[in-house]
Amino acid sequence: MTFKIGIVAASSRFSRESADRVSAFMAERYPSGEVSAVFHEASFLTHGHFAGDDESRARAFVDFANDPRIDAVWFARGGYGSCRIAEAAVAALTPAAAKKRYLGYSDAGSILAALYKAGIGQVAHGPMASDVNRRGGDQTVQRSIDWLVKGRTGGLEPSLAADPRPAVAFNLTIIDQLVGTAIEPDLTGHVLMLEEVSEAMYRIDRMMFHLTGQASIRRVAGIRLGRVSDVTPNDPDFGMTAEEIARYWCARAGIAYLGAADIGHDAANTVVPFGPRS
Repeated sequence: MTFKIGIVAASSRFSRESADRVSAFMAERYPSGEVSAVFHEASFLTHGHFAGDDESRARAFVDFANDPRIDAVWFARGGYGSCRIAEAAVAALTPAAAKKRYLGYSDAGSILAALYKAGIGQVAHGPMASDVNRRGGDQTVQRSIDWLVKGRTGGLEPSLAADPRPAVAFNLTIIDQLVGTAIEPDLTGHVLMLEEVSEAMYRIDRMMFHLTGQASIRRVAGIRLGRVSDVTPNDPDFGMTAEEIARYWCARAGIAYLGAADIGHDAANTVVPFGPRS
């Protein structure tokens, strides 16, 4: 039987060129068709910033999550927009959705958070279909497919092997903005891994102040910092590195700083399954 991975854009539009690259990759790696990608047509729509309006994006996600013929759901890309549909979309899921794995990062973190809070499926932060466009993208997407199909652990974030505590991973902006909302999951006792891209250091500092000031976040087991890349200029220079900022606010909040995490907006991004590992 063919294992079908449903690819859906819950925020920004996915290009047909990217879809063609994913299809070509699948044909090369799985010539007998044991694994295939199915793209939701709504992923190619355009509605202002988004891949279709809120209703069409939510319906596309629900279609694939509830479809028993789809074995896993893989988010197409990031951008912005998942927070607009996450609560309603997850509320519309049926028992068929609970049997799937869900994988994405960046903006998709809003839906991953809502799924995790609801206890639906197996959820992970990791490379998306659009990462096929990165240099070295073949290895990146293979890492994701291995987890989506069989839950293989070869592409997991390295610290998970030695730390039995449950873990989650989020883009800093996403987790900072979803705390206190209806889709915030209970992260008590979890190792929280963070990464960020295209933000100035003063914004990193401001988000870490807000995030670590939340009572719910102060119950995590600790924070690991992934890569903070493509930092926009500060004038004058902020004077602290991303790690120094993370250490500073963790210390202020009484949260253990646990070191680096091998996650980020790049081809080296690893997979972080949410929750305890069996």
